[in-house]
Amino acid sequence: LVVDAVSGVEVGTELTWRYANDLNLSKVIFINKLDRENASFADTIANLREAFGSVVYPIQLPIGKEASFKGVVDILENKAFYFENGSMTEGEVPADVMDDLSIYRDEIIEAIAEADDELLMKYLEGEALTDQDIRVGLRKAVINGSIAPVYIGAGTKLIGVQSLLDGIMNFLPSPADIEALEGLVPGSDAVQNRKPAANEPFSALVFKTLADPYVGKVTMFRIYSGTLKSDTSVYNASRDKTERIGSLFFLQGKEQVMVEEASAGDIVAVAKLAETMTGDTLTDSAHPLVYKPIEFPKPVFSVAVEPKSKGDEDKIGSGLTRLSEEDPTFIVERRAETKQTVVSGMGELHIDVIANRLKRKFGVDVNLTEPRLAYRETIRGKAHVEGKHKKQSGGRGQYGHVVIEMEAMTDGQDFEFVDKIFGGSVPRQYIPAVEKGVREVMVDGVLAGYPVTGVRVTLLDGSFHPVDSSEMAFKIAASLAFKKGFMEARPILLEPVVNVEVLVPEVFMGDVIGDLNKKRGRILGMEPDGTMQVVKAQVPESEMAKYAIDLRSMTQGRGTYTLAFSHYEEVPAQLAESIIEEAKKEEEN
Repeated sequence: LVVDAVSGVEVGTELTWRYANDLNLSKVIFINKLDRENASFADTIANLREAFGSVVYPIQLPIGKEASFKGVVDILENKAFYFENGSMTEGEVPADVMDDLSIYRDEIIEAIAEADDELLMKYLEGEALTDQDIRVGLRKAVINGSIAPVYIGAGTKLIGVQSLLDGIMNFLPSPADIEALEGLVPGSDAVQNRKPAANEPFSALVFKTLADPYVGKVTMFRIYSGTLKSDTSVYNASRDKTERIGSLFFLQGKEQVMVEEASAGDIVAVAKLAETMTGDTLTDSAHPLVYKPIEFPKPVFSVAVEPKSKGDEDKIGSGLTRLSEEDPTFIVERRAETKQTVVSGMGELHIDVIANRLKRKFGVDVNLTEPRLAYRETIRGKAHVEGKHKKQSGGRGQYGHVVIEMEAMTDGQDFEFVDKIFGGSVPRQYIPAVEKGVREVMVDGVLAGYPVTGVRVTLLDGSFHPVDSSEMAFKIAASLAFKKGFMEARPILLEPVVNVEVLVPEVFMGDVIGDLNKKRGRILGMEPDGTMQVVKAQVPESEMAKYAIDLRSMTQGRGTYTLAFSHYEEVPAQLAESIIEEAKKEEEN
């Protein structure tokens, strides 16, 4: 984790620390920009300990401060290192850091001893720990998470960078230090383990997909066990497909470094895999297993997308599909109800970045607008109505006549059609046309053009003409009756309501609850989650369109949230009027 020596612990630092803890990852901290004005080593250490507790231990001290910062003192080795023009030289430890050196050294040696029973016995018996003891003990403590060592430096001047890289090599776990990874045998609950060794059967997890307009799809994966060679076949256990591996390569910035083979611990890439997606497991076909896929956060911010230029619809479709393959937190869907293409991501900035990439990579400019909501229409009352379609214009005419009863359904069903015709007042062959006429009106709605739900229609009576009656005539008669009855049966508009879970520091909880109440939300409860609080609520979806932006400003970026559809509820009368009016205006345009 890189921490700014001027700003201290920021939102991203807290979130990354929390994710690392959730995944049980070892951590090293690098305090950067110690050469800047107002940079403070002591304040940043205090800030880190306040935020993350007693696991934070500096293993370097700065030589000089702000503009005169020129090197570091290694607390464990009692050595000073000076940096100039990218080169590192060893020198004298300055006298003004000796007191701090002694305090911090005693602190970290005690922490190292506590992480290992043998070293603790040695330490308690008053025996000095050797340099080898300290190095081995620190590595164990970093791997088990009881110490997060702090390195320091100034990246632009290359001060401390070499020491940091040495620390990463010496103290962070290698693939061989990680426990055997568990996977499931495809199609069963049987668990298999894979050790991170080159002589184990091959297995790898795909963690990223890149959409390149020239090369096509580039798949990146981490090899957890075994060895993989170029120009071989592998089995995608997640999708039960065999994939042909062409050239293997390491990605180094924009460069692709070709390799003949790679083994456990390597991160490699391959182009043009047809079926494989992010989160899939690639294995040896003789020893298949499926690793638990990566859990990506669910998108929380949605916008509708339309091309600025006519004729770009196909390019938008293929471009968005390619980008969604690349980024699992970005979802594209075509909403038939509202006739919009809607994209969802982690926030406004995420969607802006996607729009820029669409333009840069695929040459398509788009407009982003707030998506229309999928409202529903229903009734609260009952109506008894008739519909008659009669047309005579020379030759064969049209005649259809139905009497129907409409009522609200309280059992949660969408629609029920009941046939209560006796004595053939509506011939059997025309009854399906009556139901079809009703269903067609329900799709487009009556009030504001939204689908109708929760209605029971009972066909009671009608009449027919032996020559002029037809399926079309009865379909039209049924639609006329439905529209008339719907308006007589106390019609209402329904809006989607979502379950919201907001994860925030306790200090912001009052603001978040107050804001959700203003959004017509119902607070369902609160519960602690480590140092954070989870606020659970149900809120109308229409109020949540810009919530990602609202929450960020309310919580200084420290809050996160998830949304999931819950149910439909009646829209308050005043709001319903404006929605219906808006829908009618759109229809006229």
